[in-house]
Amino acid sequence: MKKRPAETTPSRSAKKKTSDTPRPRDAVATRKAILDSARRAFARSGYDGVGVREIAAGAGVTAMLINRYFGSKERLFAEVAIETMTKPVILTSDFIESGCPSETMAAALVRLTQPDATPLEGFLIMLRSAASERAAEIGREQIQAHYQTTLARALHGPDRSERAAVILSLVAGFQMMRQAMGLPALTDAKPGALERVLERALRALIEPPPSK
Repeated sequence: MKKRPAETTPSRSAKKKTSDTPRPRDAVATRKAILDSARRAFARSGYDGVGVREIAAGAGVTAMLINRYFGSKERLFAEVAIETMTKPVILTSDFIESGCPSETMAAALVRLTQPDATPLEGFLIMLRSAASERAAEIGREQIQAHYQTTLARALHGPDRSERAAVILSLVAGFQMMRQAMGLPALTDAKPGALERVLERALRALIEPPPSK
C-alpha cells in the first residue's frame, strides 16, 4: 500500500509574503471616493474647517493617497469646485434652451430652496468657505470659468458678462436669505408669489436691454 505524500503547509515567510502583497487599487474608484468625501466635508465645515486626514478617513484611504492623487488640499478643493460647477442644477440646458428662461429659472430656484429642501452642496461649499482667502480665490476663478461663462453665452445683447454676474448674485443671495438665514418673507411666502417676483427680476436681466 502506497503511503500518501505528507501534506505541506506554507512556511511563515510564505504566509507573510502573501499577506503583505498589496491589493490592486482601482484608481478611478479611489479618486471618486476622495472627491465624494471632500465634497461632503467642505459642504459641512468649509475649506478651513476640514483637514486632509478627515477627508481621507471619509474616503477610506490614507492622507498620503490624497497627496498622490491631488497634490494638496488646495488642488482637491479646486477639483471639488470644478466637479460641482460642471454639473449645474439651476443653470441647466432646460434653462438655456427654454423659450422662457426667466420663468424656468425662477421656478427651479423656488423649488430647490423650499423650506424642507436640502441646500445644494455647491452652495454650501462656497458659503462656508468664503471666509478663507485662498478658497474664495479658487471659488471665484471657477465660478467665472463655468457658471458666468455658461450664462453669458446664453444671453443676448450688450453687457452679457455683467448681466450674468448680477444674475448669479441674485441666485446666490436668494439661496442664502431663504435657506441659510431663513428670512420669513421668503420662507413663509407662497411659491407662486415668489416665482412671480423672481421672474420679473430675472427677465429684466436676461432679456436684452433696449438699445439707446
